[in-house]
Amino acid sequence: MPANTVPLVIIGAGPYGLALSAQCKHLGVEHVVFGSPMSLWRDHMPRGMVLRSHADWHLDPLEEYTLERYAVESGLDRSEPDPIPLSHYLAYAEWFQQRRGLTADRREVTRLDAAGSGFAVTLDDDSVVDADQVVVATGLGACPHVPDELAAALPEGRYSHSGDRVDLATFTGRSCLIVGGRQSAFEWAALAAEHGAAEVHVSHRHPTPVFAPADWSWVTPLLERFDSDPAWYRTMAPDEQDAITERMWRIGRLQLEAWLAPRIDRPEVRLWPNSQIRSCHEDPEGGLLVALDTGRSLAVDHVLLATGYRMDVARLGFLASGSALAGVRVDGGFPVLDEHFQSTVPGLYFTNKFAVRDFGHFFDFTAAARVSARIIADHVRLGLPATSR
Repeated sequence: MPANTVPLVIIGAGPYGLALSAQCKHLGVEHVVFGSPMSLWRDHMPRGMVLRSHADWHLDPLEEYTLERYAVESGLDRSEPDPIPLSHYLAYAEWFQQRRGLTADRREVTRLDAAGSGFAVTLDDDSVVDADQVVVATGLGACPHVPDELAAALPEGRYSHSGDRVDLATFTGRSCLIVGGRQSAFEWAALAAEHGAAEVHVSHRHPTPVFAPADWSWVTPLLERFDSDPAWYRTMAPDEQDAITERMWRIGRLQLEAWLAPRIDRPEVRLWPNSQIRSCHEDPEGGLLVALDTGRSLAVDHVLLATGYRMDVARLGFLASGSALAGVRVDGGFPVLDEHFQSTVPGLYFTNKFAVRDFGHFFDFTAAARVSARIIADHVRLGLPATSR
């Protein structure tokens, strides 16, 4: 096999890419992972953040190097971290890579082309790697959602998306308006206040969600069904799928973690439920005057948009610039996948949040990384030439 040819390329070195790499290594599938490990988590989430993850949402598809084992071997409190700090999870991910002997090539993929029966993968140094199969395991980093009406109303350069504003110490002594009403909006508000922000306003279109302990224990048994029947979710009746989605929506979107309530219960944090921005303009002193549709006016220094992400494969630069995307059937921004996570282009797979359409909103969470790894690795192995297995 030529030096610049590999049986499998995994694009993305976050939880889904690392879990898949571990399973491929276990099965003896030769592969290379491109991307900086856990870069989204490290560079686009603020220090001090805590996760909504369960302690059993670890990365190891072999169920050996778990979060609990990491805590024991690291001499940490063996009791379940509740909640799990981002720093703890990042340290665990690094430990997992070391224990499994995983490596990643930190070069970024800039272009993906169909090439004969395989793919040509162009990297940021203009080198090209040929691959028999490719798995896109990238997360939501390329897909921040900025509503059109907000982009039109806010002065350029005076607002940012929450994923791009993670050094909240920049708000020390300043005031900000956070637009959004879900977990990230309230956690960014707490962190900004804890970093000494003078005022933190939070505006959202709906009533403020309730603060209550979240019970995710029902998710794992459903995820485990994918191992024996990868098609179970897609073959459910639509109303049954809707019931699962609604349950996840109630916990993930209509409910805030109970531990967050006391952190925003401080005089500098003001909540403005049932409100939207009507207008915004810069004042002569360089600040922003924001008018809400409730009649309330706010004077702030910056607007932070905790408006989530909207997945769209066309926003992945390496797909938009190459020819591989042309053969991918897309529905609402999501690739249409078979029960093995394979797209309509043979040998091209998608996981992580790009699998939500066909595998459910379990793939909004790292909990699904292990089962995804097992299914994809098994199918990839069957599709490789015998000499590559």
